[in-house]
Amino acid sequence: MLPLLAFVLVAVLALAGLISSPLALAVGFVLAGFGMVPKHFNPAQLAKRLLAVSIVLLGFGIHIDTALAVTGDALGLIVTSIVVTLVLALVIGRWLGLETTTAHLIGSGTAICGGSAIAAVGPAVRARSDQMALALAIVFILNSVALLIFPPIGHFLNLDQYTFGLWAAIAIHDTSSVVGAAEAYGDEALLVATTAKLARALWILPVAVVSAWVAARYNKKTGHAKMALPWFIGGFIAAALIASYLPSGDVAYGYLFLLGKRLLVLCLFLIGLSLTLKRIRAAGFKPLLLALILWLVIACGSLIWLLW
Repeated sequence: MLPLLAFVLVAVLALAGLISSPLALAVGFVLAGFGMVPKHFNPAQLAKRLLAVSIVLLGFGIHIDTALAVTGDALGLIVTSIVVTLVLALVIGRWLGLETTTAHLIGSGTAICGGSAIAAVGPAVRARSDQMALALAIVFILNSVALLIFPPIGHFLNLDQYTFGLWAAIAIHDTSSVVGAAEAYGDEALLVATTAKLARALWILPVAVVSAWVAARYNKKTGHAKMALPWFIGGFIAAALIASYLPSGDVAYGYLFLLGKRLLVLCLFLIGLSLTLKRIRAAGFKPLLLALILWLVIACGSLIWLLW
């Protein structure tokens, strides 16, 4: 009875927006560690279904024309940073001896938009729930650090509002942390960072499609070469197009986008329930090291580009 009550309570708090994504993941992990997962309940399976719905709803927060217009000057930096990060993730991950899927998930989360990218790319590459949980946990740890250190670094370097906003959008993984850091820096920084991050989120689609295609080619020898492109990618595109070109429902789109974010928090709680200490110990320090290297490369590289 107690495990069920704990699950219901956290689920309600997540949907009400009263707990953050990192906290939801942590609570799920703690409950799993104390054996408080309800019997005959598969959190990973439910998380997979809800993730699909949340990704579609997040598409209503994308305004294609505005995002592309604001970030047109930084398009080269955005594309370069994404490609370099993904390539480095695979190269360094292989050097560290990590599973390719885990390295790709960490790279995707670093390159695009944190947890949302991992949630979208995971099904495309047939990632296991423990691989997704590990990648999400690491990304959220670095998000928390970025939220605290980026504004002081920006002030120390005397970055203007536009430069800081763009740098935060590129170098910080998750949208929530981007918004938090930019809001602490200034109103213009907040506007630039939010819009640029949403433009960056558009790259979830091509990365997911390419990931699915590569995964199918890689698994060709096993006889399972069918391209596993999740159905919700099409839903994400449709939602973004509707929000961009049918503005009469802006208020409704805002609520749908908010629901998508809160569903994602609930999904992270469910994923946390499937993460165990045994799996973390088996993964070791290497995934965190990979994520840290990628983060330093993209943060330092993008800052040098912007100041050049």
